[in-house]
Amino acid sequence: MSGHSRWANIKHKKAKSDSKRGKLFSKLVKEVMVAAKLAGGDSSSNPRLRAAVEKAKGENVPADNIERAIKKGAGGLEGVNYEDGTYEGFGPAGVAVLVYYMTDNKNRTVPEVRQVFAKYGGRAGEVAWIFDKSGVFTFDINSMEEDKLMEAALSAGARDVITNKDDGVYEVYTDPSDFHRIKTSFDSMGFKYTMASVSMVPKTTVHVEGGDARKVLKLMEELEDLDDIQEVYSNFDMPLEEMEKVA
Repeated sequence: MSGHSRWANIKHKKAKSDSKRGKLFSKLVKEVMVAAKLAGGDSSSNPRLRAAVEKAKGENVPADNIERAIKKGAGGLEGVNYEDGTYEGFGPAGVAVLVYYMTDNKNRTVPEVRQVFAKYGGRAGEVAWIFDKSGVFTFDINSMEEDKLMEAALSAGARDVITNKDDGVYEVYTDPSDFHRIKTSFDSMGFKYTMASVSMVPKTTVHVEGGDARKVLKLMEELEDLDDIQEVYSNFDMPLEEMEKVA
C-alpha cells in the first residue's frame, strides 16, 4: 500500500506549480458541480457533494469558486451533461491501472485514455477487483508520537494504522463510511495530516524499478494531465528515489 500513498503525496506536491494547480482546481470544481446536480446543493444530505467540497477546500480552492460551482450544479448545469466512467487496464510490467473520468463526451475521452495506455505498451483489462475503496490519511512521522496517533485513530474507528519508515509517514486506513467522522475527529484534536482522501487502495502490489518504473510514472502523469480524468489509481510499488524523479 505504500506505493499508493507515496504517489498521492507526490501528486500533492506537484500540484503546487501554477499549471498543475489550475488543472486540479478545474477538476475539483467540476466534481462539486456534478455532485450538486445529481443530489442537490445541501452537503448535509449529499455525501458526494460533502466529499467534493472537503477535497476542494483541502486543496485551497477559493470558497467563492466552490459556492459558484454548487449553485451552478444545483441550478441544473443547463446545456452540459457530464458522465462518470472508468477505464481499466494494465501498464508496463503488468501494473494495474484504474482510471476515473468525468466527461461531456465519452467518445472523446475514452480514445484519449486508450492512446496514452498504448503509448507505454499498456492494454485494456479488468483490474477493478484488485482495489478496495478506503479512507486514507498520512501523517509526517516526525509530527507526532506513534502511540498518540494510534490511540486516537483506533478510538475513532480507524481500521488500521501503519508505520511506514521508508517514506517517513504514518498511514491510517478507514472504512469509507467512517472517513468523514474520523477526519472531523482528527481536525478537532489538531492533528495535521499530509493527505486525506477516500481512494482505491490496491490489495496487492507489483514492484517495478528502472526503465519500467519510469514508464509507469510517465503513464500515470499523462493520464492525470488529461482534462477529463478525475483520478488515476495503480498497484505499482517502487523505490522512493524513482518516484521523486517526477516531483
